[in-house]
Amino acid sequence: MVTSEPKESARLRRFGTYRIVEHYFIMITFSILVLTGLSQKFHEFELSNWIIIKLGGIDMARLIHRYTGLVLAAATAQHLAVASIGLVFRKWPASMVINAKDFTDAIDNIKYYFGVTNSPALCDRYDYKQKFEYWGVVVGGVLMIFTGLILWFPTLVARYLPGELIPAAKATHTNEALLAFLVIIIWHIYNSIFSPEVFPLDTSIFTGGISRERMAHEHPVELARAEGKPLEEIIAGHHGETYKIAEGD
Repeated sequence: MVTSEPKESARLRRFGTYRIVEHYFIMITFSILVLTGLSQKFHEFELSNWIIIKLGGIDMARLIHRYTGLVLAAATAQHLAVASIGLVFRKWPASMVINAKDFTDAIDNIKYYFGVTNSPALCDRYDYKQKFEYWGVVVGGVLMIFTGLILWFPTLVARYLPGELIPAAKATHTNEALLAFLVIIIWHIYNSIFSPEVFPLDTSIFTGGISRERMAHEHPVELARAEGKPLEEIIAGHHGETYKIAEGD
């Protein structure tokens, strides 16, 4: 028997508890690093001085920053280890690997934004913007960790490596920190809060759930695979047609 049923109100599970906790942990760690690091970089400002004093002085601010950096290093290492184990041994799909389709998706979205086409790019679990942000965080985090260790132990590093590496690490560390902060504030916060498609807040990473309507709009390829339906049916349903669902589905 075939029935017609609208599915706009359905919610799907997108993230598990592990990813939700990991996001909270990284969010808190990043906030502490920004607070303690940028207040040192821009120490001439009154607000920076106020923050440093409230933290217990410059020595305490540096101590908090360095040990929080170690926490970030451990979190990054476990994330990469879990991802590697999942890909190699558990055969997880490489959903965050950048491929040729991401470039064509970017072009398709530009056409959609300018009204050349009627629908956005047909993306899988993560679109090209999410991949760009993810790899920026991972690569930037690794860079921050290594340059931070150089600045923490400059004398030890200078024994074995050229001394020019110390000021280079300082410039890289502070400028990358500022870049990461701006990317989070401008790019990530906009996409998660102020974007018209999710306003007032995208709660999927906090609750793990996402509406089926958003899945059909932003990740139709993943939705089609999850439901075992043709991609054309997902697209047609999202554009206002009813879904034909066999009894028992």
